[in-house]
Amino acid sequence: MTEDQQTDPQTILPRRKVGRTSLDVTALSLGTAPLGGLYHELTEDDARATVDVSWQAGLRFFDTAPHYGHTKAEHRLGDALRRYPHPRDEYVLSTKVGRRFVPRTVADDGSEGWAAPLPFQAIYDYTFDGIIRSFEDSQMRLGMIDIDIVLIHDIGRVTHGDKNAHYWRQLTDEGGFRALEKLKQSRGVKAVGLGVNEGAAVREMMSEFDIDCALLAGRYTLLKQNTLDDLLPECEKRGVSILLGGAFNSGILARGLGDKAHGDLKFNYGDAPEDIVACVGRLERVCRDFGGALSAAAIQFPYAHKVVATVLMGARTPDKVRANAASFAVSIPSTMWDVLRNEGLLHPDAPVPQ
Repeated sequence: MTEDQQTDPQTILPRRKVGRTSLDVTALSLGTAPLGGLYHELTEDDARATVDVSWQAGLRFFDTAPHYGHTKAEHRLGDALRRYPHPRDEYVLSTKVGRRFVPRTVADDGSEGWAAPLPFQAIYDYTFDGIIRSFEDSQMRLGMIDIDIVLIHDIGRVTHGDKNAHYWRQLTDEGGFRALEKLKQSRGVKAVGLGVNEGAAVREMMSEFDIDCALLAGRYTLLKQNTLDDLLPECEKRGVSILLGGAFNSGILARGLGDKAHGDLKFNYGDAPEDIVACVGRLERVCRDFGGALSAAAIQFPYAHKVVATVLMGARTPDKVRANAASFAVSIPSTMWDVLRNEGLLHPDAPVPQ
């Protein structure tokens, strides 16, 4: 470990509670899908350096999942975090359950976007035994006993389509929810919830089971704010925190339209449609008129809502981590948010950074 790794961070990030639990998390946190090779592979050294710089920037919440790189991200995050001498309670760690990984029997077709995933394939399993086994497998890959938050991963119609009812019954009738209770009661887990890309799945789970939080990706951003009409008020009423992923909507709000000529405009894991491209252009113009960057507005906006406990930033290089931290600290004139609202680019009820 280098001297820099042991240096206290220069940036002290604000913290918020996770639901009604004893946990609190920093305003910015590291999502590790890029460490699993999402779209582009990175070296072991780069993965470790990304975690190191995140720590130095004050981030104290790290989220991972077996799905990321087919277990690669868990290995890499655990390898990086175990080198720190700090007490385990100095940071919060979350992972996900719902997929068990077994040795691959069919070739990877690349459809999930992982560059050079490890040679394993997923079996969806939301049963009691499946969730407990997934949790224990994650402990071994991370090399850690203590996992603070456990999230049901990708339950919902977007992922499962017609099979969603089958997997939902695994949670209700085959003990999946009971497994979450056991993890909280006897395995040291402090918060449970789900990690999804659709608000409807969060609403359905809240009506069935008492969750503490939900990792929601790409559904409350500068581009998408319809969750203000239903989901976020219900979360506030129930004391459920949102761990906000996808603030850049797969990168289009981080880079703006600069990559358009290169055909690399992504939105929510796919090619950006024209209406989204047009909206980003309008957002970018307003930010530029006020002398600011679109990325700064995108990273600060969701945290203005008190239900959002943290903004998870996926980064594959130390420079990206530093840029995200700098964007979060940039001062944005309040009048810019007024202009965005007046132009119909913000929901009328959306709180804005002060």
